[in-house]
Amino acid sequence: MDADPRAAAPPYPAGTGQPLDQPTTELRIPRSRGVTGGVSTAATVRFMDAAHLPFVVTEHRRLFPDGFFSRLGPGFLTAHTRTYLTSPHAVGFIAELNGEPVGYLVGIVDPPLHRRQLLRAHGAGLAVRAAGALTLRPALLARFLRTRLPRYVRKLVPRRSGPPAPAPAPGPVSPGREAVLAHVAVSERARSYGIGGELIARFTDFAVLAGCTRMSLVTSAGADGAGPYYERRGWQRSGASRTPDGKDFRVYV
Repeated sequence: MDADPRAAAPPYPAGTGQPLDQPTTELRIPRSRGVTGGVSTAATVRFMDAAHLPFVVTEHRRLFPDGFFSRLGPGFLTAHTRTYLTSPHAVGFIAELNGEPVGYLVGIVDPPLHRRQLLRAHGAGLAVRAAGALTLRPALLARFLRTRLPRYVRKLVPRRSGPPAPAPAPGPVSPGREAVLAHVAVSERARSYGIGGELIARFTDFAVLAGCTRMSLVTSAGADGAGPYYERRGWQRSGASRTPDGKDFRVYV
């Protein structure tokens, strides 16, 4: 792990990407809207831990079945999702209703450093898992070779055009750092109670404490996208992107 001052704000317990001073929050659900036969309930939002990974992976594969990582299978997706819990530059939140998980959010508060951490600490293991999954899925392997491998090679193989640039000297967090909301989802049975908004609010607070001044996310540009949901909550559309598979997304900040 890099000895970078950005990794120390806010303070993290050893081996996790989660600060010590963020309490569990509770969201009261009105009695008339409760899901337990008229009994008033409360949803809680707290940091995700490894015990929540089976729920998160199952929900992710159900809600985003066409995603490349989803199609690599639950083993790879579990390993990749775990990196949000161990990186000092990322975080995961879980929402629970009556003690059962009903929603989750994963996000990144320093994308360049998180990417570096992921490659150094988990790159080899994830590559082995991905290779194993691709050999069992010939059609997906062919798509990977055609659409994704050239891009990965360009990003990961160091260029030889000159001597390596010196490492930057340690210093304060640069202004304008952007957090990325990677995924947020709430189970159908727990929607319309404000749980998704509470998850986003917790990540927003976390990002501010980490020194971020902007947040971004992408959502599908099609009918299954959540653009109107974010627009109603003050997010602004800032552009568009396209996956190597040709799927269009909208970018919001």
